[in-house]
Amino acid sequence: MPAGRPTSYNDEVLTKSEEYIKTYDELGDVVPSAAGLADFLGVCKSTLYNWADIHPEFLDMLGKLNQKQERVLLANGLMKNFDSAITKLMLAKQGYADKQENINTNKNFTVSQEDADSVV
Repeated sequence: MPAGRPTSYNDEVLTKSEEYIKTYDELGDVVPSAAGLADFLGVCKSTLYNWADIHPEFLDMLGKLNQKQERVLLANGLMKNFDSAITKLMLAKQGYADKQENINTNKNFTVSQEDADSVV
């Protein structure tokens, strides 16, 4: 048996997590977040990730939280309700990337950045 403090994880954690995802804006959060959920549950953010490692249903809950966050960021970013720099930064955590193609031209040949990146 591992030493340490007993877990406070129980069925109520899932219920309260669902409540947070549905009402995050009423609680004062602009977007749902792991930090907001942790605060709502009264635990450290790292505790959420520890629970997710042990309880598959909580891992799924964090997935729903991230999905909701992504949806809110996309909608409000496209409507220009959110600062574009912050939206871009937060969407990068969701896997979005700002890809730019640079083309370098020389007298004899042209190499795109994409071609240069593939050379190892």
